[in-house]
Amino acid sequence: MFLSSEAKKVLKATSRTFYIPINRLPAGLQEAIGSAYLCMRAIDEIEDHPDLSGPEKAELLNHISRVLQSQTFVEAFSVEAFDGLFRPYMHILPEVTRGLAKWAVHAPAAIAPRIWDATAAMANRMAFWSLNNWQIATVADLDHYTFSVAGAVGLLICDVGGWFDGSQMHRSFAIQFGRGLQLVNILRNRSEDLRRGVDFFPHGWTVERMQAYARQNLEDAEAYARELPNNSFSYFLRIPMVLALATLDALTRGEQKLSRATVLQLVRSV
Repeated sequence: MFLSSEAKKVLKATSRTFYIPINRLPAGLQEAIGSAYLCMRAIDEIEDHPDLSGPEKAELLNHISRVLQSQTFVEAFSVEAFDGLFRPYMHILPEVTRGLAKWAVHAPAAIAPRIWDATAAMANRMAFWSLNNWQIATVADLDHYTFSVAGAVGLLICDVGGWFDGSQMHRSFAIQFGRGLQLVNILRNRSEDLRRGVDFFPHGWTVERMQAYARQNLEDAEAYARELPNNSFSYFLRIPMVLALATLDALTRGEQKLSRATVLQLVRSV
């Protein structure tokens, strides 16, 4: 089966970068990757929410983690637990977050518990950073944060790919894949983050140094991805990396994002 029309609508509304490659994945893999992305995006919206305090975010995220860890089967998934958890925040939480339970049971039953596990672990990590106001002082802190919110996603995606077609991928590639994408997000959102009092740059780092670090991770990951079998899964992996590298080039030119025409042209080139 494929993603439902509702899931595709929310996916398209939340991510121009990932909607295109996910929409082109085969049945089964599309459901699994789509479910994983929407679950991760659901909790990411809590971490980034401008109207929730750090303790409120941490409480919500830790509670989500506990609910996910208590599930066993798709057929018996506790949707009601999320309804009660989100009810006090329904007026401020976006649709992708309110629908977390629906996305969690959208994956095929054989891989869904792995997605719940990864989402639960990431929710705990996000809660830690929310309570500590995302304090980054060293490169190790930056690597810790980018693994917490993105590197682990790369590992999950590789596990899903392995479940689908038996492929085996180098796990350090998965970390660089997620880390590189997150570093580009940090660069894109630099001004907004500083306005809310958060600085993801290690002490003494310039924009140029952060750009170089992002490019290093992305280029290493892309070089590995090019060696993978030429199938729909490697296509899915390469598109976000190509778009992220193009975004880095645009930021260097003083542009904030890629135009839709540029995005479509890059996708066609892949």
